[in-house]
Amino acid sequence: MKSSRMPARFLALALGLGLASSALGAAVPASAQTAAAPSATAGTSDARYAGSVKKAANNKAFFDAVLKSVAKKRAAQPNAQAVTLYYNASQAPSFRSQISIAASIWNSSQSNVKLQPASSGADFSYREGNDPEGSYADTNGHGSGYVFLDYTQSRQNDSVRVATHETGHILGLPDDYSGPCSELMSGGGPGQTCTSHYPNATERSRVDQLWATGLAQPHGTVNQTR
Repeated sequence: MKSSRMPARFLALALGLGLASSALGAAVPASAQTAAAPSATAGTSDARYAGSVKKAANNKAFFDAVLKSVAKKRAAQPNAQAVTLYYNASQAPSFRSQISIAASIWNSSQSNVKLQPASSGADFSYREGNDPEGSYADTNGHGSGYVFLDYTQSRQNDSVRVATHETGHILGLPDDYSGPCSELMSGGGPGQTCTSHYPNATERSRVDQLWATGLAQPHGTVNQTR
């Protein structure tokens, strides 16, 4: 009889522990659960990186807005070898380090456009917050734009890669989510384990071409997706 009753007792104990564990799990803050998400989904791509016609239009509009913003600089310095784009990161305090690194990466990767911080009179800005669509580039269509950095996306993916990737749109580069991890503009396509921060040779060459002799050239029909 003992042998038949013991399993039942253990079963009851296991059930009790299971219920207690579930209750404790429910009490874990949502932020902590979110922070643990990457380990459970490592290697999977972020669905919010998916491109769309709307996102493509936003990126093209952003680049066009940047061109409008630097038009006066071109006129004032027609022989400049590089255009300086000023950015304001005051509205993205949580990402100051990532933004600074992203600017340094792009400044060291090509020669015809330079990114510099500014507290006022910036050509574009960075913002932060939560958005179900993740990080993106946007513009008001009148020579002013901003990069939005999403908390969750930056936590689940490499945050420097996210910032550098989004900054690439400002310089005229489209997304290519089918590309390898070594391609910066492949974004989250290669999965959350991808931590490559630098543009590849083709991307560096494209930015130099777009901003040749300090004058950004139209990017024509290049398909832009976020």
